[in-house]
Amino acid sequence: MSATTEKELDPALFAATVTSLTHSFGDSTRRKVYFYLRDNPGATATELATHCEVHANVVRHHLERLTEGGYVTFDNVRKTTVGRPAKGYRVIDDTVVMEGSLRRDALLVALLEMALERLGPDASEKMAHDVGLEYGRVLTESSGAGESTKTVKSAMASIAGLLTAHGFSARVEENEFTSSVVSDNCPFGTAAQHHPVLCAVDRGLIAGMLEGLGAERTTVTLTSKAMGDDTCRVTA
Repeated sequence: MSATTEKELDPALFAATVTSLTHSFGDSTRRKVYFYLRDNPGATATELATHCEVHANVVRHHLERLTEGGYVTFDNVRKTTVGRPAKGYRVIDDTVVMEGSLRRDALLVALLEMALERLGPDASEKMAHDVGLEYGRVLTESSGAGESTKTVKSAMASIAGLLTAHGFSARVEENEFTSSVVSDNCPFGTAAQHHPVLCAVDRGLIAGMLEGLGAERTTVTLTSKAMGDDTCRVTA
């Protein structure tokens, strides 16, 4: 990517994509896993462990991160022996393109800003929450992360990983009674500053992900820098 092209891009969107790619491909073993799957779709964790010369549990960790990022998916493969079906992994898209994705996202954000202005604050906030809620459910379903009921604490840890893979740079903070996901980077960038109702997406998103993960509690509260708070935080 040229310096001129980078300057034309929204800095927040650029940072979000770099964060996502770093999270998903920053580890050399993870890159090795991805490249092997690109050439050998349907490979299992055992095959990948042999190829990468690491323990199968290490490979499964990397596969989880790649799946969370939307780069890898899996299909169940029938086994000839008794037991659960193995998972055959494959690459979703064998090209990782930053520039085109960023330009597309910038256009969509501009379209969204205009739509919010025309809807008005109340309808906009409801729409943002509902979109986040539905997308949170879909995200956990597509990642394969919602296979069993989880505590709020473990669910929020999974959510932080999923959100970081999607450009939020999220982390978990806990106390005796609650768990929070704090986001240091908002993929909406300056659009959220102009339209704080977009923060309702985060509230709906994490509520939907908690639901998708089978967490014991799905009610959340939100603080947001765009609304004058110190941090962008969703607490359950």
